[in-house]
Amino acid sequence: MSIAPPVTLPSSPSPSPSSSETSQVLAHNYHPLPVTLVDGLGSWVTDVEGRRYLDLLSGYSALNFGHRHPSLVAAAHAQIDRLTLTSRAFDHDLLVPFAEALAGLVGPLVAGSPMVLPMNTGAEAVETAIKAARKWGYEVKGVPDGRATIVVADGNFHGRTTTIVSFSTDEDARRHFGPYTPGFVVVPYGDAEALAAAVDETTVAVLIEPIQGEQGVVVPPPSYLPAVRSLCTAADVLLICDEIQSGLGRTGTTLASELWGVRPDLVTLGKALGGGVLPVSAVVGRSDVLGVLTAGTHGSTFGGNPLACAVGLAVVGLLSDGSVQATAAALGTRWGQRLDTLVSDGLLASVRRAGLWAGLDVPDGRMTGRDLCERLLAVGVLAKDTHGSTIRLAPPLTITADELDLATDRLELALR
Repeated sequence: MSIAPPVTLPSSPSPSPSSSETSQVLAHNYHPLPVTLVDGLGSWVTDVEGRRYLDLLSGYSALNFGHRHPSLVAAAHAQIDRLTLTSRAFDHDLLVPFAEALAGLVGPLVAGSPMVLPMNTGAEAVETAIKAARKWGYEVKGVPDGRATIVVADGNFHGRTTTIVSFSTDEDARRHFGPYTPGFVVVPYGDAEALAAAVDETTVAVLIEPIQGEQGVVVPPPSYLPAVRSLCTAADVLLICDEIQSGLGRTGTTLASELWGVRPDLVTLGKALGGGVLPVSAVVGRSDVLGVLTAGTHGSTFGGNPLACAVGLAVVGLLSDGSVQATAAALGTRWGQRLDTLVSDGLLASVRRAGLWAGLDVPDGRMTGRDLCERLLAVGVLAKDTHGSTIRLAPPLTITADELDLATDRLELALR
């Protein structure tokens, strides 16, 4: 694929509202950049006017393999011609093979003998893990019924269901959605001592992101996750790692928890598991924990449907030999050196990075994160702001070195 020609940043970008923001029939639950896309291939997308952009958001990591990856598209097409949905009232021929393949990929990275429960969205996977942890706490650990608590971290993002926003510290996500679900204790992220103090006889689980994505790719201190693992083991508490954004190659490893040599009891997966083709999620973890769920206690009409399993199997196949992860790690190291130079030059205040995932902070007073994303849009790069002066970048793991260099050149142009 050809690299797009150099571009010049307009002196005063003046974006207009997006079509979804001006629509009278579409609820305005997002504030998108003013671009309407019609086509995508690999790392590139095209808008309605024929302009091409490098996609450095990748659907919040849902497009880890880029747009329309041929293996994933082929798997979807082949399955659409056979069978798309049975509901879980009946088995289909890909359900067990998908579960076995995912257990083979992720199982060695979690504690105990692995079991897989397929769902659809990331939030569903988190809700499933919460339900399983509570039921395990009552039936196995012996916590009195109705008293189970789960320790979570501030700055977390696990979804936007009513239960999940109950323990969010993002007021935009939480405000006016009460009454809130009880049973959660919020402690500072990265503070193992505060977490230890919060654990008591009612605690059934600790639910954390190994790296906080929505917060701006916040990487914890090196000792944090190992300390949390030790605390959970000592207190007979489940460690649930939310790897919906960080998992499946994004950090240069299959799971981000591998970066610290930590094996969670349960891991939630989503986004990239569907390859950007359709929503696919799963909980993978200890069979003695997921085994407390029995017929009628949890379910999903579309969870583990044939089309999802076909695409999920293809995703696991792409990750199975580790080459995607290794490439992401190598490209990420190279990219990090360029980003660090932007900090040294004073164009960025700071950079946090893991693999091909980065949070960039704009110096105070220079511009907002939204301003920078609009300037990047003007030079043909898609990115997303978060929390004021921060943007986060998540290039497809299939991006080439030349494409990544071009994107970084354009980032420097937008910053200057």
